[in-house]
This record gives sequence, structure tokens and C-alpha cells, in this order.
Amino acid sequence: MKALACAPLIAALLWSGSASAAEWTVDAARSRLGFVGSQGGSSFEGKFTRWSARIDYDPANPAAAKVTVDIDMASAQTGDAQKDQSLPGAEWFDAKGFPKARFEAAGFKPKDSGAYEAPGTLTIRGMGKGVVLPFTLDVKGGQAHAKGRLDIVRTDFGVGQGEWKSGDMVALQVAVVFDLEAVAKP
Repeated sequence: MKALACAPLIAALLWSGSASAAEWTVDAARSRLGFVGSQGGSSFEGKFTRWSARIDYDPANPAAAKVTVDIDMASAQTGDAQKDQSLPGAEWFDAKGFPKARFEAAGFKPKDSGAYEAPGTLTIRGMGKGVVLPFTLDVKGGQAHAKGRLDIVRTDFGVGQGEWKSGDMVALQVAVVFDLEAVAKP
């Protein structure tokens, strides 16, 4: 249930840019950064209600993209009171000791039509790991829509301590998911 800690970092991967690239503003009301986990064999979803993204992206030069996403780990919500109380605690996100998670990427690698990968670093509980975020990106005029999913092992980031360290009750695999809408700054 607390395996959702990684979701906030995925949102950062959606947008990037170069020093001369356009800066993009995420439309928070139309965007979502979340996670999907499994407890006792049943899937559950959650989201982060407080996060920010800095995106610099030039559609003509995806390799120069830059993105930084910061997530307030205390803002995780699943709709289940027990999970919502536990997630910020020391056994899971340890939001007091590590209030923010971060995803940083520099450069998008084009794949198939509209598909990209963003190599970067995801940091949760002070543990930074190299990851490759797959996502789709559709840019029309000054508007962009990005969507992606990053599968991680929560214990690689120290999420789930004590009895929660094994995958017996809460699966080790967690997906960070995002669906972002952004507009180019004038």
C-alpha cells in the first residue's frame, strides 16, 4: 500500500527543453501525478496533490530538453485512510526526514511516432537512481500533452522498512504514472 512513493518522480519526465528552448507551464488542474501498487494481491492507485515541474523543451531539438519535478511526499493520497496515514511515515516515504522526491532528466530520445524516453535520476528518501522514463508526447502549437509510466522496485529507494521490506504484504513493484497538460510560456 505504501509502495506508491515513486509516483511523483515520473511526472517530471514528461517535459524537457534546452537553454534556448521554450519553458512550459504545467496545468495542474488538468494534470495528474500518481502511482499504482498492490497490497494483498489487490491493486490500488494513489496521487500526489502537491508537486511542481520545470520543463524546457524545443520540439525541434528533443535532445536538449530539461525537466525537474519536485514532489511533496506528504501529499500522497489513495482514498484509504489507513494508507494515507501510513505513507508519510518513517516506514514508507519518511516525509519528515525526506520531504521531497525529485526527478531530473536532460534530453529526450525519440522512439516511434510520438514516443520518447527520458533518461534521468529519480530520488526518493535521499536515494538517487538512474531510470529511463518512457512516455508519449503530443505537441500542437503552444499546448502539450504527455503521458507515461515508470515501473520501479520500491525497496531500491528505501520505501517499505521493517516488516514492509519484503513483498509479502505489499508488492515490491510500483508504477509511477503521469498524465500532464502544459502550455508554452509566451
